[in-house]
Amino acid sequence: MFIAMNRFKVQLGSEEEFERVWRERDSHLASVPGFVEFHLLKGPTREDHTLYASHTHWRSKEDFEAWTRSDAFRAAHKGAGERKPLYIGGPEFEGFSSVVALVPAG
Repeated sequence: MFIAMNRFKVQLGSEEEFERVWRERDSHLASVPGFVEFHLLKGPTREDHTLYASHTHWRSKEDFEAWTRSDAFRAAHKGAGERKPLYIGGPEFEGFSSVVALVPAG
């Protein structure tokens, strides 16, 4: 399993618009080989921003990397530059490979 995360420092007062953009965008992920699931996570609020993280599970790092080179990736990120005023700086990417996994029985 591979987890790809992007952290966003969303400007105070822009949280609702940021969440709306993510709810309404077509991520093009459902048909991508190796995609498992996606979550947009809301974290703590600081004095100048609220922290968010996009959290995507992939079957493998290779599946994730293939997606980043795909037409689906380009379509999902089309117009991303228009949303820059919503956050401070750019997204901060973090990728993780699973080394220990616990899953419920059944």
